[in-house]
Amino acid sequence: MTARCNVVVLISGSGSNLQALIDSTRSDDNPARIRAVISNRGDAYGLTRAQNAGIATQVLDHKAFDGREAFDAALIEAIDTFSPHLVVLAGFMRILTPTFVRHYAGRLLNIHPSLLPLYKGLHTHQRALEAGDAEHGCSVHFVTEELDGGPLVVQAIVPVQAGDTPESLAMRVHAQEHRIYPLAVRWFAEGRLCLGEHGAMLDGQPLPATGYLIRT
Repeated sequence: MTARCNVVVLISGSGSNLQALIDSTRSDDNPARIRAVISNRGDAYGLTRAQNAGIATQVLDHKAFDGREAFDAALIEAIDTFSPHLVVLAGFMRILTPTFVRHYAGRLLNIHPSLLPLYKGLHTHQRALEAGDAEHGCSVHFVTEELDGGPLVVQAIVPVQAGDTPESLAMRVHAQEHRIYPLAVRWFAEGRLCLGEHGAMLDGQPLPATGYLIRT
C-alpha cells in the first residue's frame, strides 16, 4: 500500500459512521485519507460533517438517472476522479449493481447492524429482539454481489439486556460501529487487510468465517 490510502465514502444520511472515520484519520500515524464524500441525497447531514472537516463533497441524485445502471455508471465516474484505493459504504441506502461491485472488487467495504449472516436487510434490532437473541452486534464486510453477504472482516458482539428496546439496543450497537469501522479501514490502509481468493485475510492469514470478533 502507498504511504497514503485514498478513501471515498458514500453516504445517504446523518453520517455518524463517517464522523467516526473522519476522527480516526486525523492522527498522523493513520495512512487512510478521506478524499471525498459522495451522497445520493442533497440533504444528508454527513455532507456537512465532511465540509466541516475540509473534505470534498459531491451529490449525485439517483432520481435524476434512468435506472440503477445509469446511476451506478455515473457514480463510478465520480468516485474514480479521486483515485481511490478503498470505497467505504457508510449508510449508503442503495443496492449496488453487479457492475459497480465488480469494478471495486476487493476494495469495497460495508458495515451492517447485525451479526451477519443473521438479519440481512433492514430492522435488524427489532428482529434480534423478536427472536429473543442473547447477543446482537454489527459487522464490517467486503462487498460482493450477494446483499450483506460478503466475507466478514470484523464483528462486535453486544449483549442484549433485559428491557431493551430497538432504540436502546441500536444506541449500543452504533457505539461499536464507530469502533470497528475505523479499525477495518485502518487495517486496509496499512496493507494488513485484503480480500483473498477464499475470503478476508488479515496479516497474511485467513480470517475465520465470523471475521475478527470483539466482545463488549
